[in-house]
Amino acid sequence: MDRFRIALAQANPLMGDIAGNLRKARAMRGDAAKAGADLILFPELYIVGYPPEDLVLKPALQEDAREAIEALAKDTADGGPAVLIGAPWEDEGKLYNACLYLDEGRIAARTYKRDLPNYGVFDEKRVFAIGPAPQPFEIRGTRIGVPVCEDIWTPDVIACLRDKGSEILLVPNGSPFEACKENLRLKLIRERASESGLPLVYLNQIGGQDELVFDGASFICNADGSLANALQPWEEALVLTEWSRTAKGWVCTKGPCVEEEDRISSIYHAMMLGLRDYVNKNRFPGVVLGLSGGIDSALSAAVAVDALGPDRVRCVMLPSKYTSRESLEDAAEIARLLGCKYETVPIESAVETFSHALRDTFVGRAVDTTEENIQSRIRGVILMAISNKFGPMVLTTGNKSEMSVGYATLYGDMCGGFNVLKDVYKTDVFSLSRWRNENAPRNALGPNGRVMPNNVITRPPSAELRADQKDEDSLPPYEILDGILESLVEEEMSFEQVCAKGYDGATVKRVEQLLYTSEYKRRQAPPGVKITRRSFGRDRRYPITNAFRDARDI
Repeated sequence: MDRFRIALAQANPLMGDIAGNLRKARAMRGDAAKAGADLILFPELYIVGYPPEDLVLKPALQEDAREAIEALAKDTADGGPAVLIGAPWEDEGKLYNACLYLDEGRIAARTYKRDLPNYGVFDEKRVFAIGPAPQPFEIRGTRIGVPVCEDIWTPDVIACLRDKGSEILLVPNGSPFEACKENLRLKLIRERASESGLPLVYLNQIGGQDELVFDGASFICNADGSLANALQPWEEALVLTEWSRTAKGWVCTKGPCVEEEDRISSIYHAMMLGLRDYVNKNRFPGVVLGLSGGIDSALSAAVAVDALGPDRVRCVMLPSKYTSRESLEDAAEIARLLGCKYETVPIESAVETFSHALRDTFVGRAVDTTEENIQSRIRGVILMAISNKFGPMVLTTGNKSEMSVGYATLYGDMCGGFNVLKDVYKTDVFSLSRWRNENAPRNALGPNGRVMPNNVITRPPSAELRADQKDEDSLPPYEILDGILESLVEEEMSFEQVCAKGYDGATVKRVEQLLYTSEYKRRQAPPGVKITRRSFGRDRRYPITNAFRDARDI
């Protein structure tokens, strides 16, 4: 056969919904058959979802997954496309991350993932056995090698498949989004194509799964490293690719190649998809959030409206005696621009009630952050009450800069079910807000124009928990703070290395101290979309009880 048609299913599975994932696989295979495909490829562990964590250890889940694969295999007796699909697979008492080849009404062959990632967000060695050296599949007269995700990050598996006669390499992936990761993937695939002399198909899943979001962004590189096809990120797709056999081997016919997305646009789309899937897959009717008039809550509200639509977003202004007229006006204008529900619930009387109740207990003590935190916690209680009464999930609005140094109130502004800004530094919050005012995201359900007044972006940030309060009263300027935090968190730089970048030693020492002592707060924070290389909780796991300090001699 000198012609080959491969359908790429850039699909969004629902974790644990084996029956639903099977229905979608059948529908996509049916569409691929109508298009004349010879083969359809699904992402890594598609039938159960990725990453399944310890859920995959449940025997009942393994049995249901096997039954679904066997049922799908029987479908292939119809003469339609063969199937390559990911599933957990038990073999001689060991559980593998498998890709199964289904054709002619049966499970024709299977391969097991060999390089199991055990870093960052991955801990596959905890649940899967290492697969043996892989063999290519003979599919419709073509030898197809199927390295699974991490198998391509080192040369060994690719070299093995090349040496065993593979002609095309199809790579099913569950590769989570990180800002600027697209270039790394393309560079890696081009290296493997060059080393092996074979074309590679990089198929990635789409969708949000708890804190991880998968961007899709699947693509094909021919053996010469040229980009033959690049799918649209952030949305499901079924794309038919055309292949021809030449004297030099198989070549994918040039197809549509979407333009590379810039960093800020990709972060915004990641937050939007991550929130949409978290809310929808967990069947919340919508979200509710405190809209303070500040930039963090404004951006959170914009992402929510873009992800879910204005009818599913409820914004609540919770003013105290310290809330400025500017904040009141800006919050109302944000809600008007977004077209979402908006209401005001004053908290001053509740604050006075707490002050009266604690008057004798606090006698002789000066007013301090305790009273500020009471205000924040009252707001948390009110938002949770609305959530309990009406059903929407509380959306938390703190950013990574604040969470890094503990500039947040436990059981107050940290109260909620999900946080789209959890892994977004404050300087990026400003960039994202400007970007959203100037751009309409793909597949957004919100307005095309401006979503917040420019004043929200330009005025100095403030928690407004005391008179004339500004964030910079308690923290270094965000440009400095974020630079130090990125050095300490993302790069794990030493104190001396951070200071060598030009930062003041005393400031670095103070930020390091705040970073370590705030770990207990972060352990109790809600989940949020992973954006950076080292998100708190999934990637960066530090002990709460920790006496180590790098900056100890100044």
